Amino acid sequence: MDQIFGKPLVTQEAMRARIKELGKQISQDYQGKDLLVVGVLKGAYVFFADLVRVIRLPIQIDFLIGQNHKKTGTSGKSVKVWTELTEKIEKRHVLLVEDIVDSGVTAQSLVAKLMKKKPASVAVCALISKPANRKVEVDLRYVGFEVPPTYVVGYGLDFKQKYRNLPYLAKLDPKLVREDTEA
Repeated sequence: MDQIFGKPLVTQEAMRARIKELGKQISQDYQGKDLLVVGVLKGAYVFFADLVRVIRLPIQIDFLIGQNHKKTGTSGKSVKVWTELTEKIEKRHVLLVEDIVDSGVTAQSLVAKLMKKKPASVAVCALISKPANRKVEVDLRYVGFEVPPTYVVGYGLDFKQKYRNLPYLAKLDPKLVREDTEA
């Protein structure tokens, strides 16, 4: 795999350190509040698991599977939500945990859907933000890393459902992305 990825874009050690910082900040910000942490599957599963273990509060967790229609073959600025929350969120504080916020469409849509259920608040925590690719405004309260507009894999992020298991974040060889779009 080293021929495909080369050096990590963000090392495992850097991610661990940053996730601890995020957990500490989240713990301070939500002290004394009823917090539900919602992971967006599949990409956020590794980040989510590491993050909730460093939040020093009695939290509840839940999951959503949301997918931008661009990935499902239809166009538009909407997101398909494949699952519903199992926990009630009315009057609760919700922290939505995303793997990556690229265009912002998925995060914006998920926040809007959650807000319809009348929570006390909804905030977004993203492992990766690509502000150069933003098409819609999204308020990211917590961000692990900002990266340039490149295809990133590892630590839960995939390319064609592969490479999620890399223990670091890596830039995918652009040739693989081009070959996929040309096929």
